[in-house]
Order: sequence, then C-alpha cells, then structure tokens
Amino acid sequence: MKELSLNELTTAQKIGMTLVGCLTGDSVNEETFDTELAYLLELIRNHSLGGVWINKGIVRYDEAMQAIRSTADYPILIITDAETGFDEYKIGRLNSIGVAGSEELAYTFGKVIAIKAREQGYNVICAPVVEIQRGCGICGKNTRALGSDKEKVASLAVKISEGMHAGGLLSVAKHYPSSHNTYNIDSHMAEAYSDDDIDTVMNVNLYPYFELMKHGLLDGIMTQHFRLASVDNDHPASLSKKVINLIRDRGFDGLAITDGMCMMGIVAKYGWSESKGMAIEAGNDLMLPWYGNRESVAALTECYEKGIISDEALDRAVCHVLEAQHKTLAVPQYDKITEEDILKFNKINTDSIYEYIDDGVSSALSAEGRHYFALTLDNNVNISEDGKVDIATFENNWYYPNKIAERLRVLFPSSAVGFISEFPTARQTENLLVESVDYDDIIFITSAAAGAYIGRECLTSRIVSIIEALQITGRVSTLLHFGNPYVLEELPHIPRIIVGCLSKENVNSAIDVMAGLYPAKGVPTYDVKLK
Repeated sequence: MKELSLNELTTAQKIGMTLVGCLTGDSVNEETFDTELAYLLELIRNHSLGGVWINKGIVRYDEAMQAIRSTADYPILIITDAETGFDEYKIGRLNSIGVAGSEELAYTFGKVIAIKAREQGYNVICAPVVEIQRGCGICGKNTRALGSDKEKVASLAVKISEGMHAGGLLSVAKHYPSSHNTYNIDSHMAEAYSDDDIDTVMNVNLYPYFELMKHGLLDGIMTQHFRLASVDNDHPASLSKKVINLIRDRGFDGLAITDGMCMMGIVAKYGWSESKGMAIEAGNDLMLPWYGNRESVAALTECYEKGIISDEALDRAVCHVLEAQHKTLAVPQYDKITEEDILKFNKINTDSIYEYIDDGVSSALSAEGRHYFALTLDNNVNISEDGKVDIATFENNWYYPNKIAERLRVLFPSSAVGFISEFPTARQTENLLVESVDYDDIIFITSAAAGAYIGRECLTSRIVSIIEALQITGRVSTLLHFGNPYVLEELPHIPRIIVGCLSKENVNSAIDVMAGLYPAKGVPTYDVKLK
C-alpha cells in the first residue's frame, strides 16, 4: 500500500483529493452503476480521489466494494454512516445508548460496528453524533442524539470513539458546530439558523468535541449547513472559515468533511457548483456531494481556476486528507467480536426502554385482561378489508405491524388488535371507536421517526383528536411510543406511557416491558413535559 505525498501530486490530483466520490441510493441504480463506478475507479487509478462514500444498501454493493479495494494502491478513505449499527448489529439510533446510559455499552457499540464495517472494507465511520439536543428537534435529531446533558453526551461519545478505534476505524464526530435551536428548519429543505451566543457555543455545543480532543479521539468532524449568527451571520457553518476556526484555533488539526452538499441549506442560496469550492476554501478538507461525481470534479476544478479555492486552502485540505489516510493504517484492530460483546450489544436494545407511569400503576398490563391495541401506521401503508397491512411498504426495517400484532395476540389472548393510519379516514376512526367499546381499555402504539425532507416530527392532529376524545371517558390506559418523546406533550394525560427506540429488537423489548417480562431500565435523556 503506497502512501501519497503532497509534493508528488499535480493540481488536478490535489483537487480530486478533496472529493468524496459517492455511491449512494441517490447516485447509482442499475442503469448508472457501471458508468459511475468506472469513473470513480479511473480517479482512483490516477490518485485523484480522497475518499469514497458507499452505502451498504446500493445495487451491486459487493462488486463495488471489491472493485474499489482492489483498485486502490493507496489508503483511500472508504466512508459510511453507522448511527444505527452495522449489518445484523442494530440499535434504535444513538439515543438508545443515551437512554441505557452505560459507558461500557457505548464502548461495545463502537467496537462492534467498527469490526463489522472494517470486515466489509470501510476505514472511516461518520459517528458519533455529539449534538447536545435540548429540546424537540427535526430530522430525527432527538433519536440521533445521545441526549441533552453535555457531560453525559461527551462521556458516551468518548467511549464510542474508543471502541471504534479498538475495532480499527477512524471516527468523525458530527454535526459541527452543533446547535439545539435551529428553529425546526431541516437543512435538507432550507438554510437553518441558530442564535446561540458564543458562550453557549464554546462551553456547551463544542464541549463533546473538546473532550474527544483531550482523549486523542477526534479524527474528524462533519460540518453542517446552518448559520451560526453569533459567529458568522453571512454564511452557513459549512461555508464559514470563522465557524470552522473555532475548533481549529483550539488545536484541532484533523479531517473536516462537509455534510451532503446537495441540501437546500446550501444549494438554494449558493448554487450547486460554487458552494463546493467555497466549502474547501472555508476550511473543509473533503467535500461530500452525495451525487454527481463527474460534475463535482468539474465544479471543484472550475472553482480553483476562478480563484474560489486558493492554493493555500487546497494544500491544507490535501495534507489533512493524506494524514487521515495515513492514520487508517496505524489504527490497532481487534480480530473478532466475542460472545460477551454480543451480549453487551444486545443490552443496548433491552435496556433503552423507559416509562412515565402514575403512582401505583404497574408497567405491565394484565395478560388476562381484555385490551384493544391500536397500532398507528404511516399513511402510505394500505390497510386491507380484513385488517391486514402490507409490511413490504415499511422502510428502515424496524417496525413490522403484522409481527407486532401476532406477538400481542400471543401475550394477550383475550385482547384484540386493530390498525389505524396516521391520517385516518372517518370510517377508520369510527371503526376504532366502535370496536374498542367492549374492551377494558385501549392501548395506542405510536411512533415519531422522521428523517430528511419530512419536516417537523409530530403525532398527527387526527390521532391526537382521537386520543383526546377517548380520554373524556378515560379509556386509554397505555401508550407505547417509539422515537421522539416530545411529540407526546400534545396528548392528554395517560396513566402509563412506555417509550422505546427505533429498532425491531427494541420494539420487541418494549413489548416485553409492557407484558411484564422485563423491567424498564432506561432513563429519559430529555425533559419532556407530559400532561
């Protein structure tokens, strides 16, 4: 494996070293795969590509990974996300670790995902998320974050990163510079902004980054596309030298990679091409386009020719990329995942369930009771005439309503299960009200698992209205909820609320808690105000 040096690279090669070539669901399909892969391999042969972002779920993934690894004769960065785990090892987003609250489990998570990712060919993972989320967020922030307490977030992030190093991978903390009050604007949709003052930024938002630096664990940062008004009111953080220098001036000399440059938080105001050069000039070392590899090389080249990227900025960026490539060869590696590791990893899912229950109320429902379970579904899921749902339309492989229903019928044989859409029709609402009358109580199962381009997380007003109506006569005894807990603040008082995270293993664990088969061991990471 040959390590490259700055002095031997041409300008064109240097420009390519600032690019992360992308093989994602948005950049390749069966029709474009051959062309896109061939172009990236050409760049690699020419020593003109700093890194590759390759998603595990793309078409012909194995072929692409093998081709990249066999073609690269230098330690090219092979990058992905792993916030939810890797391969068969999945958790309900990083907030599961925060709820479980165990540094030992955090370390195990980092180690296990690093070993699994390294086996596939990766050498960099963009994790952990170290944002201090102090209120209801957007784009899954509450489930992606470790919590609201800066010291707890930092201590868990340190252990995750230690585990990742032990497993043989570099870690990239995100999303720099972090903020909790971006006013419910998703950067995928528009430029968000924060008015955090500089004291909050330095002593709260950046606290986990500084703690990682103290432990020698901050290999990289991922810069995000919101405007930090107290530092630079003219540019988003990812295009702001002032914002990036907040951590550079504190001694950080590692890799800075942009978040996806396809987002409207960048493109709508700064354009598709020039923003890419502005990102490098501002202090980023790698630009992540998400799609358009050939066009991105052309854009970076044009930005250099126009003077948007200076020679000084280009050399700085390439030096950081080459140093990161060097570090991938020096990270120690564990050989395998042990049985003890698997047991600990599984505890993240079993021990990240928490509850809000009235005094004198048990977590467990009576197995002999007559309960009516109402499972809420995404609106794109069809409910058939016989009450079944098409689970193939569900995404992310964590919520399987038919399997949930089957398990509930086994655990509660005298009960009934019904499905209702998040925007139910009048007929669906009427059916739920009528069908549930003959049962002792009603248990709602809800979720708030928003992602990019979806907007604010919420329970729909129709679901809230149904629960409000049912609580006039106190018929809802229990709510089992997965995801962002802040959406529960809209609901009337419910005596028993059990909250889980977003993995199928966690769903099963939450049902075990509701059935009295396992205690709720988790601790809430957010200050939710329930009625």
